[in-house]
Amino acid sequence: MPITMSPAATGLSLRALSPAEHGHHLRGRRAATDAGLGGVSFLQSPAWALVKEGWRAEGVGWFGADGRPAGAALVLFRRLPGVRRSFAYLPEGPVLDWSAPDLAERWLAPLCAWLGERGAFTVRIGPPLPYRRWSAGTLKQAVGHGRRVRDVLPDRVEPLGAAVADRLGEAGWRRCQDDAQPRFVLEVPLAGRSLDDLWTGLNQEWRRNVKRAGRAGVRTDVADAGALPDFHRLLGVTERRDGFRLGRSLAYYERQYAALNADGPGTMRLYTARHGGEILAAHTLIRSPDGARAWYQTGASADHRREVRPSNALQWRMLCDAHGEGASAYDMRGVPTTLDPGDREFGLLRWKLGTGGEVVETLGEWELPLHGTVNRTLHRAVQGYLARPRGAATAQHPPRERER
Repeated sequence: MPITMSPAATGLSLRALSPAEHGHHLRGRRAATDAGLGGVSFLQSPAWALVKEGWRAEGVGWFGADGRPAGAALVLFRRLPGVRRSFAYLPEGPVLDWSAPDLAERWLAPLCAWLGERGAFTVRIGPPLPYRRWSAGTLKQAVGHGRRVRDVLPDRVEPLGAAVADRLGEAGWRRCQDDAQPRFVLEVPLAGRSLDDLWTGLNQEWRRNVKRAGRAGVRTDVADAGALPDFHRLLGVTERRDGFRLGRSLAYYERQYAALNADGPGTMRLYTARHGGEILAAHTLIRSPDGARAWYQTGASADHRREVRPSNALQWRMLCDAHGEGASAYDMRGVPTTLDPGDREFGLLRWKLGTGGEVVETLGEWELPLHGTVNRTLHRAVQGYLARPRGAATAQHPPRERER
């Protein structure tokens, strides 16, 4: 797709946003989010730029003729070694009206031109839209040897997600096969539901485990940054037990906690579950800038006294808090797509499905190499650079489906 349209020709102008302007616009997007026009991810918050090391970040906004912001994006730039051009990445963004029929021409083409002027040779976006949904009941019935979520007829195909996929494809964008963010997530709907509805939505095993934790005297609390070392220690225990490594240091979580909460107190929280005065589990929760969504980001638990079910108690507390603060959805982030009980990862999917939530396939990530022989060559080079094994400690985006 030739990127030839100027911002003026589309009726929208683009310019850099200050963090204050950017944050103000995102906080005012709740009505558009509730209308299903596209959500606001914490990965699009200007505060996220302070969390990511090794990337240069810039906020950009679309403005109408009246001078009011109509959309915004956090762009992360990464320069390839030895070259002067950059890979431009918009994690779970941009934030705009995805229902616009002139999406590619009026919104994305000017963005790509603007990024090209700033040295980008490839643009990767992650439209924050659902594409297909499967209920817990549907997937429970489909469990079997060799089965995967994609093998099962979804309960719902989202019209807007399907339309945007078509529009992106027609405009030359290509769906990525190596999404940095999880394409399949577990979402618990909260809007229009009471706490009783959420409780009865849990399966019997979850309800039994939450009650068991209460009888055993497990106490859940929201801790401050002083408990992050305990959380990180338990995360190491969890990684060794479950056979994965996120490669994130204590300093990473301290930086994340400080940056997100400086943007808005309570944006990131650390929940702990204590038994006999000892922290047995600790989970992090992040709220979206517009308040519409809460994410369970990372969880950690001890190897001992697992019979008192601290993780179930924590999740129930986090669900209740998200509901009480008006979130419309509780997002448990990535899930494996296997439905085979013989696969080790099936246990994580089963655990999350116990909340009564649904598996949501998002639209995933899409790329567009900007035109020119040099840029196409750099595009191929960046695919090899980002795909090569680099060790857990330096991985660009660790596998979030392992974060329980």
